[in-house]
Amino acid sequence: MDDGRDFSPKSFNPLDKASLAKSLADALGSVAPVTLPPPRFSGAGVYALYYNGAFRAYSLLVEKDRGRCEYPIYIGKAAPPGTRKGVAEAEDNKALFSRLSQHASSVRNAEGLDVRDFSCRLMVVDDIWISLAEATLIRRFQPVWNIILDGFGNHAPGKGRAAGKISKWDIMHSGRPWIFDVSKRAAPGKEQEEEAARRRLTNEAMTHLEKFFKDRLGD
Repeated sequence: MDDGRDFSPKSFNPLDKASLAKSLADALGSVAPVTLPPPRFSGAGVYALYYNGAFRAYSLLVEKDRGRCEYPIYIGKAAPPGTRKGVAEAEDNKALFSRLSQHASSVRNAEGLDVRDFSCRLMVVDDIWISLAEATLIRRFQPVWNIILDGFGNHAPGKGRAAGKISKWDIMHSGRPWIFDVSKRAAPGKEQEEEAARRRLTNEAMTHLEKFFKDRLGD
């Protein structure tokens, strides 16, 4: 029993970053994994994608996760329509389902990936918490598609707009039809350039995962 000298009770702030991250991770981990895309449903919120395939760059992730859907390859959000204008629509929207369906389409088009190797956990979240929840979960899990191979969540450009710079994700997993200018891909030396870039990105992804699991698990 404390005798009262130098007594300093432990403080707890449920909204500090560490507490919030653990709370969100626990909540997400309590949700049963479903297929990508999931069955049709309504709502907006956050989600995590999990990978259990044979692509070399993610071999350590697959080894450590062992099909438990514990360490995500990607974390994202889907806000309800109208959020940016401050007039979010009613709860009966398909924002989260639509976003996950878009991701499934991206995976189906990508070289080296199979949508059957993906699962997801998702949470319907009040729109005022969605961005905070996404950022907090990304900070906690450091998913390789968020941190190293960015661009997976990019939307197709609107009609008449150029696709712009190719993302790291699209360099690693080419195939999305709205990304490439065929004439540029056919240019001399382009194939060798892309292969060199993929090797570099593979090394970056593997190094990131090694550091993450060393920091997280101590191995």
